[in-house]
Amino acid sequence: MNPDSVLSKQRAFQVVCALICSEKQKQKNKNKRIWKRECLERREQPGLSVLQSESEMTDENGIGDLWMTAEEFEFLLRMVGPLITKQHTKMRRAISPRDRLSVTLRFLATGKTFSSLSAQYRIGASTISQIVMETCGALYQLMKKDFLKTPSTETEWRAIARDFESKWQFPHCLGALGGKQIHIQPPAKSGCLDNNNKGRLYVTIIAAVDANYKFICTSVGTQEKVSDAELFTHSDLCKEMDQGLLNFPPPEPLPNSDIMMPYVFVGDEAHPLRPDLMKPYPNKQMDQSQRVLNYRLSRARRVAENAFSILTNRLRFFRSTVYLEPDKVIKITMASLCIHNFLCERKSKAYTTPAIADLKNGDHSMVEGTWKNQGNESFQPVEQKREPNALVTVETQRNLLRDYFVSQADCIPLQEEHI
Repeated sequence: MNPDSVLSKQRAFQVVCALICSEKQKQKNKNKRIWKRECLERREQPGLSVLQSESEMTDENGIGDLWMTAEEFEFLLRMVGPLITKQHTKMRRAISPRDRLSVTLRFLATGKTFSSLSAQYRIGASTISQIVMETCGALYQLMKKDFLKTPSTETEWRAIARDFESKWQFPHCLGALGGKQIHIQPPAKSGCLDNNNKGRLYVTIIAAVDANYKFICTSVGTQEKVSDAELFTHSDLCKEMDQGLLNFPPPEPLPNSDIMMPYVFVGDEAHPLRPDLMKPYPNKQMDQSQRVLNYRLSRARRVAENAFSILTNRLRFFRSTVYLEPDKVIKITMASLCIHNFLCERKSKAYTTPAIADLKNGDHSMVEGTWKNQGNESFQPVEQKREPNALVTVETQRNLLRDYFVSQADCIPLQEEHI
């Protein structure tokens, strides 16, 4: 046999063997691949969802770190469950609606990262991110009609005004205005930042709050940091007021008097003075009666401060810089406002504890709530911006209200001592 022929066959055999070994190694490596981490395979073992169920059975106040009772959690679960239910597959069991709602509420209530929640729930961080966004979208879709509804009739507005008059002694008040900005820092590759804002971007909230700390008119958007007055001026709420779309009741006499007065929102010094928006006198050379009006107006205006402070202290997602894209933050914010209103409407003992908000004593003096000591960390303070001189008719309106508050018709006990 030709030696060259034998050598050639040996080389060909070696090449074939090498190819077979290579294919076997590839198949072996492929078989070793897993579709999830080993720790996530233990998802069916007892985790936070089981501990939560045990807590519900033993704690009459409900689920502490979710700031709601077990009954309130079950109400939300029955509402949103059908929209967030997923089908099981041959590869794995779907995450239950209970766990989906639980992880979403815990994300809002604790402000923990997706990675931290992943270790607790044994669910991947990217999966938790998807769950939170889907659940917040479903909550807002289902709750906005009942729990984030702007009053549309004169009867509804008058009911709000009666609450302000009875609880905070400010007649014809339809809501307290507040504006806040949440500092966000989107991921570097999201394309949300440019060279002009230098990494500073804010989700802005402008809202009117009723006497029970519920948000009744809201406008949420994204922009750079602006003053409180600019927040209001560029909001949808201001546009609706300018166009007369809110269907406010017509002017009526103040209680126990013949002074005709329009129904108004109340705001701070940064807001414009308008026929439908009352703000305090400037803090310069005020007489006694002007200080009385400012005191009475501040009692009503503090409702907005309380509402935003309850929101940020109970839903701690808002207490630090948010590392998400603006559209996601807006979706989470709208769902959070719905949850806040739902729990306030139910007077939840777990969410709105008696000490967290300002209280009114029998002599009409104010006792500050614990929100003063707990801060609003991610809600940025707004710049104060004075408006030019208002129209004489609006000034006259404020002066009439000032005289009314110091008259026998509406003087409250000890108001002179509290100013």
